[in-house]
Amino acid sequence: MTKKSLILIGFIILKFVLQCILISPEYDLQRDEYLHLDQAHHLAWGYLSVPPVTSWFSYLIYQLGNSVFWVKFFPALFGALTLFIVWKTIEVLKGNLYALILGATCILFSSLLRINTLYQPNSLDILCWTGFYYVIIQYFITEKTKWLYIGAIVFAFGFLNKYNILFLLLGLLPALLLSKQRQVLAKKDVYLALLLGLLMILPNLLWQYNNQFPIVHHMKELAETQLVNVDRIGFLKDQLLFFIGAFFVILAGLYALLFYKAFDKFKFFFTSIIFTLLIFIYFKAKAYYAIGLYPIYIAFGAVFLSDILKTGWKRFLQPVFIIIPLLFFIPMYNLAFPNKSPEYIVKHPEKYKKLDMLRWEDGKDHALPQDFADMLGWKELARKTDSVYATLPNKDKTLVLCDNYGQAGAINYYTKKGIKAVSFNADYVNWFNLNITYKNLIRVKDYEEESDELKETSPYFNTAKISGEITNQYAREYGTTIFVFTDAKVNIKKRLESEIKSTKDYSK
Repeated sequence: MTKKSLILIGFIILKFVLQCILISPEYDLQRDEYLHLDQAHHLAWGYLSVPPVTSWFSYLIYQLGNSVFWVKFFPALFGALTLFIVWKTIEVLKGNLYALILGATCILFSSLLRINTLYQPNSLDILCWTGFYYVIIQYFITEKTKWLYIGAIVFAFGFLNKYNILFLLLGLLPALLLSKQRQVLAKKDVYLALLLGLLMILPNLLWQYNNQFPIVHHMKELAETQLVNVDRIGFLKDQLLFFIGAFFVILAGLYALLFYKAFDKFKFFFTSIIFTLLIFIYFKAKAYYAIGLYPIYIAFGAVFLSDILKTGWKRFLQPVFIIIPLLFFIPMYNLAFPNKSPEYIVKHPEKYKKLDMLRWEDGKDHALPQDFADMLGWKELARKTDSVYATLPNKDKTLVLCDNYGQAGAINYYTKKGIKAVSFNADYVNWFNLNITYKNLIRVKDYEEESDELKETSPYFNTAKISGEITNQYAREYGTTIFVFTDAKVNIKKRLESEIKSTKDYSK
């Protein structure tokens, strides 16, 4: 085994080790993870929340035992593969051992560590962006048509994982048209490759069509509720933070794309990043949507720096560019990850207030960062729901209805009683079993200071009571209440059908 291979294996092992120690055992999974895991039980070519690829991995996780280990393994794997592709890109660009180590260090000690802690489409999205750019580089170096078809497959897989990869194409095409490499667009194989990609994503497009294009509704809702609050200047500031330790390496890569002779045929990558960022800014996208852009530019920068720093006094600067990502990682390790207990964070709020991490979307300061609070209270909710469910008659005719997908997903993941909770929120609206004549209702409600749930729902049942609530004061779901209604006086099926229809009526 070569020295390069041993070093690469070392980086990949370190990647997995770091991912293992970045989350303290006090924390549960994050709310989005529960939804994605539940998709394993409802396989389809599309969902209201995401395209289908996540459900495929969720099904694999389920077959492997559905343990937290496997839930965390796959995003870590996608992060390790991103590092591997950057390594291979540097090799293709003729980078030396220093370039390989520099590129791997910049990728390893970056915001990818945070993203790769969560089982969401984002980790695979970044891998697909990096993989597609790698394929483009391979094609223009070798001019072998096989890379066009490989690119189509990578893009289609990325599209079926997260529609965000469309921004890559929207930024790349005008850049190609303005470059000498635009001649590739005249090749027949390009359009055959496009056809292959279209055939791969066609089942999802048909699913969107048959379900009245929920992605349009989802994007409209996102624009009205979240993207409307996105600050374009803030978007650009955040771009600096994602790979702050690699900032000078990325800057060197951009410079090299314009002036380094060895990169002449890749100059369109310079205009591509500009076009892509402008499109993101125009649509007021969330800052993290653009993270997939940068790994490939780290590869360019690492190769360029390895060349200009190899002789004379400049070779003494080589360690500096490797140390910088490590230095920036130290404060990031102490603050950006849920590797400290909630009690520790509460006792040291000054560290987190400096970075405004305790301010939530509601504009108020809280005891924990919102992302951390979103990883607490779920086991407690599932345990208490299980307890009340076990006491009910007609368990097979009991509906567990939640306010949000996090509650439903967490109950379904942790239940020991085989509960299949649902919600009118997100994909759960499609997962109701309306073939059952329900006799009991367990209603999981977000905390309300003056709740009318008992008053509004109890007339339809013979008994009604509050069974419990989430008592973990640090949880975002703190105060979430469990209501129990038994012995229904009416058939609630029609009311459920009406609510489902209203929720799914995207045209309004």
